[in-house]
Amino acid sequence: MHGVKNKPLWAHVLPFVVFMLFLVLDSVVGTVFQDSGWRWLAQPKYWIYPLQTVVCAGLVIWFWKEYDFGSVRAWPLGVLVGLVVLGLWISPQEVFGFPLRTSGFNPDLFVDNPTIYWLNLLARFTRMAIVVALVEEIFWRGFVMRYLINEDFKKVPFGTYAPVSFFGVAILFMLEHGMVDWPAALVTGLLYNALAVRTKSLWACVIAHGVTNFGLGIYTVATKQWGFW
Repeated sequence: MHGVKNKPLWAHVLPFVVFMLFLVLDSVVGTVFQDSGWRWLAQPKYWIYPLQTVVCAGLVIWFWKEYDFGSVRAWPLGVLVGLVVLGLWISPQEVFGFPLRTSGFNPDLFVDNPTIYWLNLLARFTRMAIVVALVEEIFWRGFVMRYLINEDFKKVPFGTYAPVSFFGVAILFMLEHGMVDWPAALVTGLLYNALAVRTKSLWACVIAHGVTNFGLGIYTVATKQWGFW
């Protein structure tokens, strides 16, 4: 009975926790086997990320009935915010001439095997634009932003504004990212939070996040700046 009572908590937290654990696994395996000469262990992201995508997508689907996504009618504002955030992320390179970010998940390693290449690319876009958008918005805006107002977060309507939760989530969202991305991530957190408060719609936040990440994926492939994803 206790587990049933906590199901909304597990639904909002577990997909994110599992997602982060896969990132830790990638780091550990890559570090341990970096000089092994075994590419699949020295660069495990090429199989860990697809596995992470499948597992986390499965968790979100499993808990789907626990999420209150709200109305989808605010999707145009979600798209607009997503595009603004996309511009924010690419502006250092495109506007201010920062060094290109060429190190990262590079699907071109498999260009001689079209099947593996396209499967990797499809998995990467699915991860960025769908799974990450759902997992992070369910956790940050759907859970933490409400939990910081009341531990019984389900009693807090989505998009409720309180200074501590609004700015606290933006800061925590920033810290989730690498230091090089902190300025962009902080403003992104503030914009996504503002979208939640304005629309009262989790769907709007998921759409915004998905648009940003999909656009960033297109930009990454076009410029070969693999460090963006």
